[in-house]
Amino acid sequence: MFRFVVFIAASLAGASSAAAETIDVKYYGKLDLGPFVCTNVTRSSFVNRACYDKSQQFMVVQLRSVYYPYCEMSPATFEAFLAAPSMGQFYNANIKGAGSDGPFDCRTHRVPKY
Repeated sequence: MFRFVVFIAASLAGASSAAAETIDVKYYGKLDLGPFVCTNVTRSSFVNRACYDKSQQFMVVQLRSVYYPYCEMSPATFEAFLAAPSMGQFYNANIKGAGSDGPFDCRTHRVPKY
């Protein structure tokens, strides 16, 4: 049981609640990160931070210094993104997608209201 608790604590160490933080998201505007769980990323030169609101299936990801929104993303996809050996490659292949209308593009998916 102790090992399980240590594993859970270690897994959550990189994630934090982002209460009282407001960011500017490209194509979306100002966003309060209160409902989001954010993970700071240090192992990627492309992805700096990923924030996810599971109840709305909404992710904002900081690529270098700019935040981008992604709508109707399943929790499983978000977890796979965080666990990917190369977050940049996973992002380009599975999140951004091919063409201007990727699989989670907020122009063609439900955009949550905060």
